[in-house]
Amino acid sequence: MSHALKWEFPGGKIESGETKEECIKREIKEELNIEIEPLLLLQSNFHSYHSDKEIELIPFVCRYIKGKLILREHQQIIWVKPSKLALLDWAEADIPIISQIKSLEADNKLPL
Repeated sequence: MSHALKWEFPGGKIESGETKEECIKREIKEELNIEIEPLLLLQSNFHSYHSDKEIELIPFVCRYIKGKLILREHQQIIWVKPSKLALLDWAEADIPIISQIKSLEADNKLPL
């Protein structure tokens, strides 16, 4: 909620004893009510919104498995082609991830 009206990729904090893959699967289930399969781990992005808080975003390209999409923590969701991601107003920490996705798409390396 700290970045209201900005687009963000879904996700959250890794719990103790949890792998990165387990975390993204759990977070997507909790936030969107769907099951996913992580296909490709992208480069992490460290970002500081305040001098006392640094976050690490660990992005994945994922495949939908099953479930009915229900927004539990977000106001809106949209599906866009990777080439259209930059048209949205993103939270600062997510912008480097968009660049990675666009590069993978340009090189035909997105596993979708």
